[in-house]
Amino acid sequence: MSRTGFEGPGRFSYHYPRLVVMVTSHVAGQDGVMTAAWHAPVSLRPPLYGISISPTRHTYDLILQGGEFGVNFLPFERAELLAGVGGTKGKEVDKFDRFGIAKEKALRTSVPLLEDAYAAYECRLADHRSYGDHVWVIGEVVATHIVEEAFDEYGVLDVARFSPALYLGGENYVTALKDSVRYLDRRAYGRY
Repeated sequence: MSRTGFEGPGRFSYHYPRLVVMVTSHVAGQDGVMTAAWHAPVSLRPPLYGISISPTRHTYDLILQGGEFGVNFLPFERAELLAGVGGTKGKEVDKFDRFGIAKEKALRTSVPLLEDAYAAYECRLADHRSYGDHVWVIGEVVATHIVEEAFDEYGVLDVARFSPALYLGGENYVTALKDSVRYLDRRAYGRY
């Protein structure tokens, strides 16, 4: 197999597959939701989570105004919802109404949590900084919600019971197969 080199990111600029989430927001009686594949934990102490958002997105404006956001992890079975929300502009339509998205009340914020999520974070806006054409929005996790049956005794997602929705790029979604999980103890494979 040969590899081609080129300057800059070229076609491989998005580093997929990526776990895809739905980011929720709320301000002045208006709920917002968007699909995001560019996100990551930032810190354990304090617990911080980051989302990369285009400043042109309606949800970005709602997060800045409301000072909080939710991060909702949905199973692969909801990939059509993830794609639909991702392809719809929140400034033009109420996505919750259009897609029949069921909401639950949060514990510490006013953002809606998604009933279909196997896990969700409630975040208070801690910082936001522009990097190129996106803004890295950082939130302090103030509450976590999980479906207990989705995780094993170590807190690892049980893909035999809940398959994560992964975005492959383009218009493609994929998931992890239960038979593809391999436990590899870093202490056994690493060298200290």
